[in-house]
Amino acid sequence: MATINPYLTFRGNCEEAFEFYRSQFGGEFAVMMRMNEIDCGAPVPADAENLIMHIALPIKGNMLMGGDAPEGMGPQFVAGNNYSVSISADSEEEGRRLFDGLSAGGNVMMPFADAFWGGLFGMFTDKFGVRWTVAFDKRQQPA
Repeated sequence: MATINPYLTFRGNCEEAFEFYRSQFGGEFAVMMRMNEIDCGAPVPADAENLIMHIALPIKGNMLMGGDAPEGMGPQFVAGNNYSVSISADSEEEGRRLFDGLSAGGNVMMPFADAFWGGLFGMFTDKFGVRWTVAFDKRQQPA
């Protein structure tokens, strides 16, 4: 079954926020990727190169995740609405089923499709106004 975790979006201060969260919850980051470390198929503005593309902090079996959203990259940043529910699917089929079902009647911002990091990813707002992302890491699929 898929796992569900909160995903927080920031306007350039993600690293500062996650260092603060880590100081409160403890632990180590499971992953921290900067914008300049990943080829996402689009140019990254020079002032955004060192911002956080993706970060994850394990907290008692859950994962607090986040990233920066520089102006012009990704959904518009709105303080107070800068979160989504992140679904990590156990299979491609589960990911497609959840994406298609939850996005029905909503607004798809990015179809569930191949992502630059080698998995599948999609983003939408459901018919109730809740933002979701669905991901599947193809490397975890049995050969």
